This record gives sequence, structure tokens and C-alpha cells, in this order.
Amino acid sequence: MTAPDPVALQLRGLVAGHGGEAVLRGVDLDVADGEFVCVLGVSGSGKTTLLRTVAGLHRPTAGRVVLGGRDLTGLRPERRRVGLVPQEGALFGHLDVAANVAFGLGRTTRATRRARVAELLALVDMAGAQDRMPHELSGGQRQRVAVARALAPRPQVVLLDEPFAGLDAGLRAGVRTQVADVLRATGSTAVLITHDQDEALSTGDRVAVLHAGRIAQVAEPRELYARPATAWLAGFVGEATLLPGLRVGAIVRTALGELACEPGPRAAVTVVLRPEQVRLEPPAPAAVAGTVRAVEFVGPAQRVRVELPDGTRITARVAARPRWWRGETATLHVPDPVHVIDDPAPGADQPGDGVDAVFAESP
Repeated sequence: MTAPDPVALQLRGLVAGHGGEAVLRGVDLDVADGEFVCVLGVSGSGKTTLLRTVAGLHRPTAGRVVLGGRDLTGLRPERRRVGLVPQEGALFGHLDVAANVAFGLGRTTRATRRARVAELLALVDMAGAQDRMPHELSGGQRQRVAVARALAPRPQVVLLDEPFAGLDAGLRAGVRTQVADVLRATGSTAVLITHDQDEALSTGDRVAVLHAGRIAQVAEPRELYARPATAWLAGFVGEATLLPGLRVGAIVRTALGELACEPGPRAAVTVVLRPEQVRLEPPAPAAVAGTVRAVEFVGPAQRVRVELPDGTRITARVAARPRWWRGETATLHVPDPVHVIDDPAPGADQPGDGVDAVFAESP
């Protein structure tokens, strides 16, 4: 078995706020050496306060920030060995690209500075742009230069403050991939804060969801999506239908009938049903069927909303063919085991009897 990577960044009991009101309420988080962790949360959840506290730009009221075994409490930002990539790059407008990248290098020889700048610009695919001014660059180019500037002094951790939020949708994914590739190529430890679920799930080695000032769950993207710890997380990280159910051994009884699940004690639970888990078929005898209420096309797939006779509503994501039409009758089938949460939804004691499923969609 491979030994786990040592912890580079450790947050313990971190409490911070503004004007006497706590925003972070006891945050614990470990980031391994060379790991890329995304901190995901809605506006107001404390993401930016967390990043600023680690960077030394905001003073916590309690807790510790430990980087490479060194307690950063009381240290000025410039002494923390933390690289920061702010929103939209925030390059110095009066300095050219080379001067921006070299800004954090401190007292080094001119040859050393020139060599380091050239190395980093080549790494972020900006070789030859050293004499250009920030206003001559595209948004994506500015972000790549900002990453080079953050990496220049060889920080122990790089913090990225929603750096792709201002980019056009078509550009965002490409720049995000380039930046992640650069950070991994350099073996950098990185923390990216974002409100974008797709960004967090596609970029991070692990995702830490920040909710109401606390870490709600930390997991690899696939695990977080497949096995959310709470009903709130199920809806926030992707789209889900939350069905009340009654677990009996390795099955759970729901408005869709008996579904397979992980074995557990008899209990009222919440079933997390992802749209891609639901299969739609033409009407069949003795099968659970409903009426198609809405159809939305999403590229090569269609999102189909089906209402069962008892009022339960289910969302399915299926292939674009065959096409489903509003008003049609569809049989619903869930072939694979479902994830259940030991947190019963209203009506879970009588599954299938007038149950109104809860639709949980990412904001």
C-alpha cells in the first residue's frame, strides 16, 4: 500500500468573521502535498474569507493555519510563502508581463530573474509575451500570467480566488484545464475556491464543500457526487430527486417500487436519485409508469420530468433518441443500486402513498 502524501496545509478550528459576525465557524481541512483541492460553496458561505485568512489578509478570531509544519498565526502575508491568484488576474497595469511575473521574486540577480520569468512564461504557454502590457492580453492570457506570477517565488501553496469566473463560458474550460495542468506539472499544492459545481468536480483531486461556515463534506469528486452525506449536499452537487423511502435490508421501498441499496437496518431514509440513473421505457404491464410533464434538450441528451399517478415527480436524463413528448406515458426503471441517506424526508414512513418527491437542483 502506498503511503499517503504528507499534509502541506492544515486548518484547525478556524473561526473568522466581519464586524463581530462569524463567517467561518470552525473549519477543519487538510490538503496533502501536491494536491489540488477545490473549496465549493454558494455566495456567503465563507469561501473568500477562508482564502484570505490562509493568505494572511484576514485575521481569524480562533484556530490555526499550519503550512509545511509552520504555524502561520501572526505572520505577515509576504512571509507565508503563499501564492495568490485573484479574480480576473489583477495584474499591475503599469508593468509589462515580465515585470508582473518577476514582482514576487525579491532580491535576485537580473540573470536569475530573467531565467525564472522565461521558464514560467514557457510553462503557461506565454513564451515571447514578456514585453506585452496587461491591456494587450486576453482574459485567459491574463489569468495564465497571474498563475506564473504566483508560482515565481516557489510558494508552498497556491490559492486561486475564483480565477475563471470572469471568462466567457467557451474560454473558461480551456483556461481552467491549462492552469490545472501547470499546477500539477510543477507539483504545486493548490486550493481553488469556486461556486461552480462543474468546475469543482472536473478540476479538483478532492472537493471540500463549505456550507454555513463549516465543511459539510470532503471527498473525491466521484465519491461526493455518488455518495453525498446529506440531502442538502445531494441537491447542491448536481441535480437529484430526493425520494422518501423505507430501507429493509438491501432494498428500499419508494414510490418507484423496491430499489436496490446498500444493506442497513430498517429505517426511514432519503433516496438520492440522479437523473442518469432513471431509465424510461414504453408502458408495460405491472410496471411503475407516469406522465411526461416536460422535456428539455441538453446536447446529446434530454431531461425528462415525469409525474407518477400519486403526484411523485421524477427527473430522468436519457439519450436524445427516442424522443419523449409531453403527455406521453413512460415506464420508469432504476436498474442500479441507489444511494440512501439516514435522514428521512417527509412521508418516508409510507413510501409510495401520495409522496411528493423533493427536486434538488444545483443553484
